[in-house]
Amino acid sequence: MVQLNAVGIVTSDMARSIAFYRALGLDVPKTPDEGHVDTLLPSGVRLMLDTEEVIKSFRPDWARTSGNQLSLALECASPAEVDEVYARVVAAGFEGEKEPWDAFWGQRYAQLADPDGVPVDLYAAL
Repeated sequence: MVQLNAVGIVTSDMARSIAFYRALGLDVPKTPDEGHVDTLLPSGVRLMLDTEEVIKSFRPDWARTSGNQLSLALECASPAEVDEVYARVVAAGFEGEKEPWDAFWGQRYAQLADPDGVPVDLYAAL
């Protein structure tokens, strides 16, 4: 059976994307001049960032499309951590989509957007 090993995001600005994911607390390498970076998440899944140029090197006809083809959901250890991570990322100059709230489904939830508009949700059990 196949297993999810990595999630890849094509970025229009590698330095800004690295800064965003580092503000979330991920250990992304500080190598903005590289066309590809990846980091191993605690779950064992890798997060990969590739520049548009890297993608076009093997798919010359690739073009960014509009819409949300992908979203990420990051589990936090506590409701307080949802609030803290959200505040830290927004304070670092990134876009907050929806401030933390107590969702009816029993989680503290918040929504951010990465520099390329990828939705990034934060959550923890209440």
